[in-house]
Amino acid sequence: MRRIRYHSYGGPEVLTLEQVPVPVPEAGQVLIRAEAIGANFVDTQLRRGMAQTELYPRPLPRSLTGDVVGTVEAVGPDTDPALIGQQVATASEDAFCDLILADAQWLVPVPDGLDAGTASALPMVAPVALGVLHAGRLAHGETVLVHSAAGAIGHLAVQLAKVLGAGTVIATASTAAKLDFAHAHGADIGVNYTDEDWPEQVRTAVPGGVDVVLDAAGGNILRRSLDLLAPYGRLVTYGAASGELGSIPVTDLFALRSVMGFSLIAAHAADAERAVKDLAELTEYAAQGLLRTAVHARLPLTETTEVHRLLESRAQLGRILVVP
Repeated sequence: MRRIRYHSYGGPEVLTLEQVPVPVPEAGQVLIRAEAIGANFVDTQLRRGMAQTELYPRPLPRSLTGDVVGTVEAVGPDTDPALIGQQVATASEDAFCDLILADAQWLVPVPDGLDAGTASALPMVAPVALGVLHAGRLAHGETVLVHSAAGAIGHLAVQLAKVLGAGTVIATASTAAKLDFAHAHGADIGVNYTDEDWPEQVRTAVPGGVDVVLDAAGGNILRRSLDLLAPYGRLVTYGAASGELGSIPVTDLFALRSVMGFSLIAAHAADAERAVKDLAELTEYAAQGLLRTAVHARLPLTETTEVHRLLESRAQLGRILVVP
């Protein structure tokens, strides 16, 4: 079978297509034939040697993470044989392959008729979007500021904020087209964060401040967002797409503000039962049509380098799928 890996850090050109034996599922595992693979921006940072933390150790050579939609072809010992033939979705640390091993515990059954794009969001990007909103303790009627609102996670967070009862959702993005996209997915207000005065635009829209901020950019965006919080407001940070980790002075928190970090890996480790319930909740939202994933492009496995170039261009609306 085919697999994408990289043996050195660098640009998209370091990604290589390999021929490897078909893996054999062990106890508690299944073997899935991939039909669609959702690509993740964080892998572009990991591929360049960035974002190397205790949560994301990436010794070389490394594979690419992703959200896989496919059909179970085989199961390991002590694993339910009824899974064979079922269409499922799962997150994988070695996703860019024709066939993927996955833990049966984390499989998400794909509802009948659900499109591949939305199904691909269920294992990882949708749980992140829901997780950051839960971490921000969003209450009914509150105001939410969603940065990178046209991205794979951001446009889901906009939708889920509305589902969970947000009163006003403010979306930020870098172009007018992306803001139109965010509006189409439920945002009430759009702000271009490339404008130097974007914080003032947010203050004009919500003079009392923002209750919850969701940020995966880090750096200057995070620091300026902190000043937009209302008293007892919460900022949830779940990435550093800007490449700048930065720091927050403790004195900035004295104005009744709080900052919370979120990682899906940490959430699974802290409360696996809650994580499984979140998967069921998201699947129900998708089945009801309350959550939908926009697909910017579909490319074959052989064009994974182009997938990474698209991700790094920040031009996509929604997510990019690889179709083996």
